[in-house]
Amino acid sequence: MRDADEGRGNALYGPQPDVSGAAGYPDAPPRVGFFTDTSVCIGCKACEVACKEWNAIPADGLGLTGMSYDNTRGLGADSWRHVAFVEQRRPLGGQEPGVAHDDVDVFAAASRLGTDAPAPGPAPETAPAERISPLSPEGRTELRWLMSSDVCKHCTHAACLDVCPTGALFRTEFGTVVVQEDVCNGCGYCVSACPYGVIDQREDDGRVWKCTLCYDRLGVGMEPACAKSCPTDSIQFGPLEELRERARERVARLHAAGVTDARLYGESPDDGVGGAGAFFLLLDEPEVYGLPPDPVVTTRDLPGMWRHAAVAAASLVALAAAGFARRP
Repeated sequence: MRDADEGRGNALYGPQPDVSGAAGYPDAPPRVGFFTDTSVCIGCKACEVACKEWNAIPADGLGLTGMSYDNTRGLGADSWRHVAFVEQRRPLGGQEPGVAHDDVDVFAAASRLGTDAPAPGPAPETAPAERISPLSPEGRTELRWLMSSDVCKHCTHAACLDVCPTGALFRTEFGTVVVQEDVCNGCGYCVSACPYGVIDQREDDGRVWKCTLCYDRLGVGMEPACAKSCPTDSIQFGPLEELRERARERVARLHAAGVTDARLYGESPDDGVGGAGAFFLLLDEPEVYGLPPDPVVTTRDLPGMWRHAAVAAASLVALAAAGFARRP
């Protein structure tokens, strides 16, 4: 469904080319956002540290899951950036270890560093298929790490903003979504409304917190702290349309290099949230990274729900009136 003004789009779902204009900023600058290229993320967590330092976010402990080296575990009120670690027993796309070093087994050489042990032999036939086996030129098993820095998506259609009863969440002139913690009453409606499970309440006072895309830095022409600190440019900041074009070119290069699993997530204005302001290049299915495969803004069906509620209420009133009319 579209508004009468075809250039604006629907208020609750679908493409919305002028997010800031629809929010009341007629002369807003171009919408900005994040493009996270997970293919070059090294898991250093510099973005997590920079985010906490700049925004004065309290520490949330070292709660290792026991399943990876990840000590953040997920996004929350005290973790506005989360670097996921995903270990897989498979090579990276069509890339093979030791390319351009046909006469050198780099894995065998690495295994001998600092020791006098001989090179490992082939994995025994009885080795369990799901265990990491010794590496060797013949029959070795491959291992790859998938790392991705997750963050609030700053959706085109932000359900958290739509359901907030106090106006604590608002759309900025840059197209981002920000929480005013001094206005939040801790109702928690936004927590259940977010299709990504991003926004969260602090246990001490119940107020919600999430990434602001460093709104204070944007106002003075600076880039967000996480993007500034990223050593590999895995987190890229800039005008959203430019980032989308850059991301499509990056995917094309990876496909040409044989990494056929590379795909974009959240960049399309035709998806269930009208396109995310923070989107990703992934090397596997979204579920592998803990992302929903087909997110939909949870307020999309509100008009239909209200229509059904009105019809039901009218029916109840009519039945009640008919009942009273039949009484002697």
